[in-house]
Amino acid sequence: MATASYAERVGAVRGRPRDASRDEALRQAALEVMAEVGYRALTMDAVAAKARAGKATIYRRWESKLDLVIDTVNQLVHQNIPESDTGSLHGDLREFLSSFAAFLSGPSGKAAQALVGELPHEPELAAAFRETFLVAQRDVLRGILDRGTARGEVRLDAPRGMVVELAGAALTYRLMLTGDPLDMTFVDRLLDTVLLPLLRPEAE
Repeated sequence: MATASYAERVGAVRGRPRDASRDEALRQAALEVMAEVGYRALTMDAVAAKARAGKATIYRRWESKLDLVIDTVNQLVHQNIPESDTGSLHGDLREFLSSFAAFLSGPSGKAAQALVGELPHEPELAAAFRETFLVAQRDVLRGILDRGTARGEVRLDAPRGMVVELAGAALTYRLMLTGDPLDMTFVDRLLDTVLLPLLRPEAE
């Protein structure tokens, strides 16, 4: 029998109506705990203490710390990574990259580093991360490229998959390995010297 994906398993869970403001407070607490101790050391007890909530309050919303962490990361992405539609490929990509860079280098950055650093050691977390966070990020980028293609700004044989991977990888590499700032100077250099040349028709 095939194993249900993370998204299917979580989507099948039903519960009583939730207080969205309380959910946000619990997610923020989970983010702060993860930034302090990492994913493996994160416990529901620690999140409950940080949020000044009962542990049962958390378990009514999320079955496990995996569900809590992935939901927290997904909410951050939806809140911080806009589905850009500025009318141009350059504008859409620049808005996406600058928003993603701000997300990674902001208050959530330390937690993001802690989470990504755990992926090689936590297969279930890695699978859930790929099925949710990466899919959401790639869907936004693919939408940008689809619109650019429709406007004639992306050549038909462009390595779209490589561009999607490079966009996220370059920011993550700079955040986690070099420690250099994720500023607009870097975003513009990545966009103008790497991504756009891979996408635009040769005549441009």
